Amino acid sequence: MRIKNWGIFAFIAGYHVLLVALLPAYINVFSWESMVLFGVTWAISVFSITAGYHRLFSHNTYKAKPFYEWCCLIASSLAIESTALQWSHDHRLHHSHVDTDKDPYSIKKGFWYAHIWWMFTYNDPIDERIVKDLLKNPRVMFQHRHYVLLTLAVNLAVFGIGCLFMSPLASFFGGVVLRIFAIHHCTWFINSLCHVWGARTYAKELSAVDNAILAFFTFGEGYHNYHHTMANDYRNGVRWYHFDPTKWLIWLSSKLGLVSDLRWVSDVRLRQILVKKDKNLLLERIKYELDETAKDLHHRLETLSESFEDKASALLAKLKEMREATEERRKLLEIEIKQLRKELGALWSSWISLTEFTSSRYELGHAH
Repeated sequence: MRIKNWGIFAFIAGYHVLLVALLPAYINVFSWESMVLFGVTWAISVFSITAGYHRLFSHNTYKAKPFYEWCCLIASSLAIESTALQWSHDHRLHHSHVDTDKDPYSIKKGFWYAHIWWMFTYNDPIDERIVKDLLKNPRVMFQHRHYVLLTLAVNLAVFGIGCLFMSPLASFFGGVVLRIFAIHHCTWFINSLCHVWGARTYAKELSAVDNAILAFFTFGEGYHNYHHTMANDYRNGVRWYHFDPTKWLIWLSSKLGLVSDLRWVSDVRLRQILVKKDKNLLLERIKYELDETAKDLHHRLETLSESFEDKASALLAKLKEMREATEERRKLLEIEIKQLRKELGALWSSWISLTEFTSSRYELGHAH
């Protein structure tokens, strides 16, 4: 595809060339202080994108005080990934049209297109209808109008601070060039590798996958299949063992009063959605099968999914009632809820077994 954004191309190609060209000289002046500068600025830039651009501005998974928003917007100057307005606009388009021609970085156009080439060829104007909420945010608009000056100021400040503890070359290489290279490719791999290599744990119909290795380097963003399934959840890693420092930062910020109204999906609600998705996908797969097994599976899928939906709805109703119940009523509800959870767990196990059998028999990948 023909390059349209020559400025972006020159910047990205330029710092890659600079990284290679300066490496021999940097080795001669190497210092551990430069690696500390790299690590600190890289971590801040990652958080500015994951907690700021992505989960706050793009998806509104929580609300933030102005001070918190300013921190994200200023820190994002270290990432150099365009403004919050432009980034969120493109990302919302990605979610609305994932895996289609309208997806700005569709993996269907190839790995390297999704990874980097789209930035050189995609230059559609911002559709104000997509980001009308952000257009009303004075902090986002200030950053959008003064992005170049903010970026230059923040990066020059980092370089200057680094020069107090190391040679200018070490400060520039570790605190600027290497950091930009690392944050860019970490982000880009979510658009490329996280649509190719991993498990489709929640939404098998999407190209997005969960990749624990990428989650480690992107502070939780690698749980991408879950994110595409539940984009309004402030968490990407929903299990206790999932490495998702971004959700920990957001949670801690809520305890400090910096953010509020964290949005998340309960396990019961999540399983409800998964059962519906699985049922529709499997029924679509076997609807043209004429053998007796397919007919029996059709009936079992319908029946079991209906039972699961009824039981899950009952449990959610009891949990809601629990929040407003008297002390005496709560004791009775606890018994009912415990029983409902047990029954729902048994239905879930049966559902997993049924979908795995159906998937294997009719050649449909399954990963719960």
